[in-house]
Amino acid sequence: MPIKSVNDLFVHEISDTYNAEKQMTRSLPKLARAATDPELSQAFEDHLQETRTQVERIEQIAEACGFKIKRIKCDGMEGLVEETMSLVDLIGKGPILDAALIGSAQKAEHYEIAGYTSLCLLAQKLGYAEAIPLLKASLEEEQETDRRLGLLAEAAQIEEAVS
Repeated sequence: MPIKSVNDLFVHEISDTYNAEKQMTRSLPKLARAATDPELSQAFEDHLQETRTQVERIEQIAEACGFKIKRIKCDGMEGLVEETMSLVDLIGKGPILDAALIGSAQKAEHYEIAGYTSLCLLAQKLGYAEAIPLLKASLEEEQETDRRLGLLAEAAQIEEAVS
């Protein structure tokens, strides 16, 4: 469907984000199983629950704003997930894989942060007041997950991977 208005762009971008979050709900359990560090595994499990809530928020936004989520594939997230899974196949379980998982997860978080930031701006421009707090809640969760991953990257269990 062609994008001819800012509203069309918003619907497209939120549909893309919806698909990205759905992809994350399928990949996070695999990352949790691949991680060696129990804190990292728990971070992935915790984020899985948040991601499920983010999917529900997008559904709430679509209903409140009166549009249907389009069935599109988020190519960006698909690429990030594929890249991560290839690292899981290339690296044996242990601190090096944990370091790779953190880096890959942070790439995905930064991608999502950019998407939610853009959606907040579009919702504001379009006057979708009911969407803004829901989008900001998801944005804050993505930022917190990125911060948590950064702290795990600095942890001693990960540092041994570089020595």
